[in-house]
Amino acid sequence: MSLDREEPNYFGAGPALLPTSVLQQAAKDLINYDNIGIGAGEISHRSKAGTSIIDQTKNSIKELLNVPDTHEVFFLQGGGTTGFSSIVANLSAAYIKKHQKIGTPYYVIDGTWSKKSFEEAERLGFNPKVIVNSKEIDGKFGTIPSVDKWNIPKNLDDISFIYYCDNETVNGVEFREFPFDKFPNVEIVADMSSNFLSKPVDVSKYGLIFAGAQKNVGVSGVSIYIIKKSLLQQASADELKKLGQHVVPIAFDYPTVVNNNSAYNTIPTFTVHIVNLVLKNLIEKGGLKAQEAENIEKSNLLYSILDKYPTVFNMPVEKSARSRMNIVFTIKDGSLDNEFIKEAENAKLSGLKGHRSVGGMRASLYNAVTLKSTKLLCEFVEDFAKKHQ
Repeated sequence: MSLDREEPNYFGAGPALLPTSVLQQAAKDLINYDNIGIGAGEISHRSKAGTSIIDQTKNSIKELLNVPDTHEVFFLQGGGTTGFSSIVANLSAAYIKKHQKIGTPYYVIDGTWSKKSFEEAERLGFNPKVIVNSKEIDGKFGTIPSVDKWNIPKNLDDISFIYYCDNETVNGVEFREFPFDKFPNVEIVADMSSNFLSKPVDVSKYGLIFAGAQKNVGVSGVSIYIIKKSLLQQASADELKKLGQHVVPIAFDYPTVVNNNSAYNTIPTFTVHIVNLVLKNLIEKGGLKAQEAENIEKSNLLYSILDKYPTVFNMPVEKSARSRMNIVFTIKDGSLDNEFIKEAENAKLSGLKGHRSVGGMRASLYNAVTLKSTKLLCEFVEDFAKKHQ
C-alpha cells in the first residue's frame, strides 16, 4: 500500500489534521523504529528507546516554548477531560502544602470546556467559585468580559488557583492577551488544548499549562503538561484525609508522574512519538513565530470573507475575542446548512459542521491546515455567499 495521499482540505476540530510527512514517517516507525527491529508502538515505555522518545518530545517542547528551568514537562494518558479532575486535585494539594489550609479554586467560564472543567471540580467537592462567566454577563459565549467586570475576591491569598481555557474550541473564543496581571502570586492554570503551539507563550507566567494532543500536535490518547516545579510539592495523603480532601489517584499524581519521567504506568509511547514528529516539523518550519504569522494570515483571510457578506453569515463572536484556531459562524437562512455542507464536501472541503451543542459551521485552522487549503475554503465561502445574498 502506498503511503502517499492527496493532500486533504480538512477543517475538523479534533482529532485534527496532521502533516502528511509526519504520518508517513510515523507509519514507517510503527513497523521499525530507529532500526531496532520493532515498532514504536511495541517497545517498552521504560526501555532505552521508550525513554528516548519521552525525552526527545519533552526537549522539543522546551525548545519551542523556551520553557524556563522553573518548570517541568510531562505527559499523561487521556485528553483535556482527564485534566479537569487531575488539575483541581493536584493544585489543591499543592496549595495545602504551602499554606497549611484549604484554598478556593476560581474559574473563568468563557465557553463549553471551561464550564465543564468547573462542573467537574464542583462534582468532586472542591467547592470552586466562578470569577467571571461571560454568558451571564453578555447573554452568550462569544465575548471575554474585561477584568473590571470580574468577581475578584478581596483576599487573593485564599485562591488556590485561577483556571481558564485559552481557546474555546466549541464557541470560537480565544484570549489574545494574558489577562491575569492583577493577580500577583496566584497560580494561573491554562487549558491550551486547541491552540497549543499555535503562538509563542510566556510559560513563566503560568503555574500550569495543559493540552490534549489531538488538536494541534498529535493524535488522541495523550495530554501534555507544563508545570511549575514548586507545585510538585504537595500535601501527603494523610494530610489531605485529615482535612477531608480528596487523595489524588496515583496514576494522575503529578509528583509521581514527574519522578518517573511520565512512565509510572504505561504511557502510549507511539502516540508520544507522533507528537515529537509534529514538533520537529514545527521547528523545521521556523518555530512558533513563523507558525503564528501563518495562523494570523489564515484566520484573517477567512474572517474577512465571512464579514464581507453580513446578509448571509452571522458571526457570533465579538471581534476582539475571535479565535484564530476555530472560526465559528452560522448561515442566517438555516435551511441552507445542509446545502453548504454538501457542496463543501463535493469541493473536497470537509470537517466544517459545527459542534452538536451549538450547530452552524466551524472551520478549524490548526497548524497543519495549509494556507492553500484556507484559500480554497475562502473561495468556496465567497461563491456560496454570492449565490445566496
